[in-house]
Formats: sequence, C-alpha cells, structure tokens
Amino acid sequence: MKKLFQKNSETVNLNRRSFMIGTASAGLVMAFAPAFFSGSLSAKESIAQQAFSPTIWWTMNTEGGVEVSIAKAEMGQHIGTALARIVADELECDWEKVSITYVDTHEKWGYMVTGGSWSVFQSFKPLSQAGAAGRIALIEAGAKMLGVAVDTCHAEKGYIISGDKSVSYTDLVKKGEFNRTFTSEEVATLPLKPANKRHLTGLKQDFKALDIPAKTNGTAVYGIDVEVEGMLYARPVIPPTRFGSKVISVDDTAAKAIKGYKGYEILTDPSNTVEGWVVVLADNYPSAIKAVDVLKVKYKEGNAANVTESDIQKEGIRLCEQTDSGTLFVDEGNIEKTQSDAKELLESMYTTATASHYQLEPLNALAQYKDGNWIIHTGNQWQSLTLPAIAKALEVAQEKVIIRPYYLGGGFGRRLFGDWTVPAALTAKAVGKPVKLVFTRADDSLFDQSRSASVAKMTASFDKNGVFTGLEHAFAAGWPTKAMAPGFLSPGVDGKGKFDAFSASGADHWYSMNSHRARAINNELVQSTFIPGWLRSVGPGWIAWSLESFIDEVAHKQGKDPVAFRLEMLDAKGKQAGKAPESIGGAARLHNVLTKVSEKVANIKLGESEGIGFSASSGQERTMPAWIATAAHVHVNRGNGKITLKKLYIVVDAGLIVHPDGALAQLEGSALWGTSLALHESNTYQNGQVSATNFNTYLPLRMKDVPDMDIEFIQSDEFPVGLGEPGVIGIAPAIGNAVFNAVGVRLRNLPMKPDELKKGLST
Repeated sequence: MKKLFQKNSETVNLNRRSFMIGTASAGLVMAFAPAFFSGSLSAKESIAQQAFSPTIWWTMNTEGGVEVSIAKAEMGQHIGTALARIVADELECDWEKVSITYVDTHEKWGYMVTGGSWSVFQSFKPLSQAGAAGRIALIEAGAKMLGVAVDTCHAEKGYIISGDKSVSYTDLVKKGEFNRTFTSEEVATLPLKPANKRHLTGLKQDFKALDIPAKTNGTAVYGIDVEVEGMLYARPVIPPTRFGSKVISVDDTAAKAIKGYKGYEILTDPSNTVEGWVVVLADNYPSAIKAVDVLKVKYKEGNAANVTESDIQKEGIRLCEQTDSGTLFVDEGNIEKTQSDAKELLESMYTTATASHYQLEPLNALAQYKDGNWIIHTGNQWQSLTLPAIAKALEVAQEKVIIRPYYLGGGFGRRLFGDWTVPAALTAKAVGKPVKLVFTRADDSLFDQSRSASVAKMTASFDKNGVFTGLEHAFAAGWPTKAMAPGFLSPGVDGKGKFDAFSASGADHWYSMNSHRARAINNELVQSTFIPGWLRSVGPGWIAWSLESFIDEVAHKQGKDPVAFRLEMLDAKGKQAGKAPESIGGAARLHNVLTKVSEKVANIKLGESEGIGFSASSGQERTMPAWIATAAHVHVNRGNGKITLKKLYIVVDAGLIVHPDGALAQLEGSALWGTSLALHESNTYQNGQVSATNFNTYLPLRMKDVPDMDIEFIQSDEFPVGLGEPGVIGIAPAIGNAVFNAVGVRLRNLPMKPDELKKGLST
C-alpha cells in the first residue's frame, strides 16, 4: 500500500464510521473518518492536511484507475479480486482500470484476520457502502459539471450519464472538486444496487481475476522470496516435544566445517511461544540446512515425549463415554427423559485421525529492525493474533511491530497464528542483523499445528414404534482456540464452562428433532502434547463425518430412505427457519439443495459394488451458512478394499456469488481436500511428534485418484456467505454412506482404509 496518510495512528471505529471523499494529489480518495471525527474540517481539508489517519478503501487517479486496498491475506483464494469486485460494482467503474494492493498491519486497518471463510461475508456490506458512496459523490460532481439535476443522472461503467450528455470519471477527477462527507447515519441508508443492476458480481458475470497473472508469470512475491541487505539465513532445530523441552548442551563441532556456517543461538522466549529452541545461522540457506543436520543437541524432554496416536484416541473414547464430560453446546428438549423413555438406543463411535496442513510453501519469516520498528516479512492469516506474541517475545510495544504482507503459498489455517515469526524475530534480536528463518518440509511438519485426532459418540433414541425421538452427540478433540486464542472461547448454553466454537460448529445442525444434545469435550492429552490447529473446514470438517454418517444409520434402522429422512427433518420450523441477513430461509434452503442433488443422481445406473451416498451440510457456521448437498458415487474393490470415488455431485446455495470463477475454484479445491481427508490423509503421533514428515510418507490425494465433479450453484440474490471451506465438510460422510450402500459395510474411522473395509467384508 502506498504510504499515504500515516501521520497519526488512530484506530477506525467500524461501527460508527463516516465516509469521506475528497480530492488529493493522488486523485480521488475514499476513506473512513475516525470515530472521533468532528467535522470541523471538510473532507477535502482533512485529506489535504493529513489531519488524521484514515483507512483508505480506494483511490481513483486522474486517469480513472481505481486502486482498492485489501486488508486480507491472499493464499490462493483470489480474495483481492472478490473484494475489489464488490467495490467496483457499486462504484460502477471500468473493471479494466481496477487494481488491488495488500496493506500491512498498521492499526488503522482494524482487526486483521483471514479465515473462517469470513472475508466476503464480513466485507460485503462495508465495501458495498464504500463503492456506493463514491458513486453518489461522482454523480453529484457529474451533475454539476453537466449542468443538470442530480436525479437525472446515473453512473455506468466509468461515466456519469444524463440523457444524451455524459462525462467520464477521468474528466471528473481531473477537473472536478470533491468534498463530500457521509455521516454514519447516511452510510447506513446508502442505496445499494439491486441484484438486476449488478454488472460485476453474480453468477452471470465473468471478468478477469486481478491476482492470477502475477501467480502465473512469476512476478508474485511470496514470503519465502523476500531478501534484504545484510541478512543471515537460519534454520531451526525442532525440539523433541512442543512443550517442556530444555536445551542441555549443543555441540557444533561438525557444523564448523561447513562453509558459510555462522553459529547458533539458544533462544529464550518471554512469550513462551517456543520452548527449547536452537536456531542455526549461515550466510546461505543450503549451509544452514547442512549445519542443522550435523548439530548435536542434548535435551531434557517434556512430559509428552511418549504420547502416541493410540493414547490420544483412547482418551477421546474415555471422555465421550462419560455422561457428564464437556460443555453443553446444544441442549434442546429433554434428552434424559427421551433416552429413559426409549424402547431402544443406537450407539456408534466415530473417529478421525490426526491430519497435517502440508501447505506448499513451508513456514518462513524474515525479521529486521529498521528505523525503530521491527519489520516482519511473512505471509500471515491472523495478524492481529500474531502481533502481540511477537511484541511480547521482543519485549517491545506492539506498535513497534509491523507485519509486511506477501502472497501465501497455501494457508489452510496453518498461517493463522504466526508462531514461526517469533523465533525469527528473537534470532534477529540476538545477532543484531536481519534474519531469514526458513523451515524445511520436515521442520514444518514437526512444528505443524496439526488438526487434532477426534472421537464422537452418537446415541439415538427410538420409541416403541421404532421412530427416532432424539440424538445425543458427544465429541472430543484438542481445541485450537483454547491453545491460541482463549479469549474467543464461548460459554456453554447452561452457563457452565466454556468451549471452542470452532471445534463444535456443525453439531448445531438444521434438522428438527424432539430432543438434541451436543457436548463439546476438550481432550487435554492433545492440549498438553501439541498445539492443535485450525485446518480448512475446522470443526464441521470432522463433526459432520459423525453426524451425517449417523443420520444414515438412523434412517436405515427405521427402514427409511436416507434422503427422505433428512428432508423430513429439514422442515424450517422454529429456529430452523433462519434469520436475516445471513440465513434467510434456513433449513428450507438446505432442503432445496438436497432435493436437487438427489435428482441429479436419480437415474444413474450402478455397477456391481457401486453405491451413491449423500450428505447435507451448512458450514462454516450457523451464523454464516453455505447450504451444500453432496452425493458421492463410489466403487469398492471387494478383493483389496480400495474405495474409488468416481464422481462427486455438489449443489450449493451461498447467496450472491461475488466472484463465480473464484467460487468454483474454491469448491473444487475444498471438495478435493475433503476427498483427501476421507480416503488418504493421516499423520500418526509417535513419541510426542508426528511420524510422517514429508510427502513420501504423508500421502494426500494423488492426481490419479481425482474424481469427476459436477458442481452447481443456485442462482440467489441473498446475502453472500463464505465458500473457502464449506465444500470440505460433506465429502467424507457422503463417501462413507456410499460405501455402505455399495457393500453393506459401515466405516466409522477417517481416513477410510482398505484394511478396515476388508475386515468389514469378512464379518
């Protein structure tokens, strides 16, 4: 971002925002006024005098070029294009003249996080208002220049038009004077364009993406590309346990023989982000790699040195079996009475294995002290969570730390809390030089914030007629939010205890049930072994595995078709009716997409040992649901137990689709991620660490196993919701249900392994 208007450091209050549009040397500037803005200066005067530090949302230069500021991280999801489309659609400018720029962590940008599929959802309204305010200001200026009444004018693709008269935005910016302030009350009532007037957003629109060319022509700069003068390279030595490791001694005799080796540092971290860390320095990265490989470090290991995957799963089962464990996330009806009155109960236990992120670009950060500030060059998803940790580690004020943004070579949740930046900063402070810390793939794997293994116990109640009457869902896992952002833990519905909503969402489903209880349980053994992380689709990605698989079990026990059974419960009554603006229609929209996907596959002729299974999901959360129905067509090899996913059918209602090509890419990528987690990915904990540290042992989906995909978006003008993660959620249960329909074997552990399937076939 151009360093405009950074004189002061007031933070913008987005809840009481005013908009200011004024002429400046850069052309036309649209900014938020700070919360205390009194209006004693005009918009033009305030901008010209740099009287405060506005958040510049967009600028228009004297050639009509519009630059949109993006305060989100770009990690392959094309977020810059999507957000710029929102502004440009309302601004009614020429898309060919739009560009984007990513901003750093100056506090004027407010809270910075890219995750949860929130970016479009949370930005749509304020960005729409920012564009609309600009359009109104341009119309007013155009009417004045044309000598006509404002109400005779409209904006269209970079022009103000009144009858047969028109003036371009370029001429307006060159010749006009802008001095317009919109109060917060005016902002709230700005007239946004109706759906049928949009020219850049919606399914029928298809315009070039702004962020793709740089990624394909080699000009994109990722964190790992950054270099500064005088820097040293560094590689960490990963200690044997995440917590409690202490360095006893270091022998670098062999390392000294390596050309370029510059020594090592034993880090002391006041933030307690890293414990027992040694970092090796060199004047080139290959030498740093070699030096770590021959360095001899003796440790006192932490308490988790002997923890295994089996230990974690056993603890999860124990916790789920306890009727009083955990925190109540949902408690509707009377589950105790429902179960005591039931003629029969059905119980099943579902598990998921530990899963790693394995983003293509390994962790890296370059830390330098410059002009009184610490500059951290890295790709980071949750800067507002990372900044305090860096500041605490360096023992400086948070305002003295700036994270410079770069493209992320994959995030998937691993680059939310930037714990890898802390050792880079500490090493730079220790040696008094800029330090570029780069992890090898193995280092990255061992330091990963793995998705915790999980266990879920499902209990269904049936009355004397065999009718389903209630569901109890208990699920145990490590909680990322407890480890990294405990202030975001949520209170239980009964006021007792707290839970991680990101590890519970999905259990608060849209099915109407007489009684429904969901208990979120923290597996403390996970918590004390490693930092459990957010991984693409977060809680719903593993919670829906148990829920949607078990819904099929309940349907089959009653002799009902699983789709028909779901549709019965998706009645949109009571709380399931949804609410404005994000979930208007509620379960009725999920009912609709499930009906459509079932119709898509109704006439498919199945071969021997083939089946089709279904799932219905509404991630990321109830407060931002993307309604998705999935059908999976599988073939099962009865001889070797291999499951072949032949085709996925997905129908999606996500409201207004801002960037159709990007939305499709997100659904395709997330569906393949879900397939990978369902059939391939796991990383077993052994001796307190993951056992697979590279792609020769960690085995995600390969090209030869990629299924065909049929993805359909519902045309909708409802409020747009997120799409980066929800496509993952329904894949695994749809596959599991398809396997059952194909060969009658109910698989309850992810990933679904051939050996387990063969075992089921033999019983």
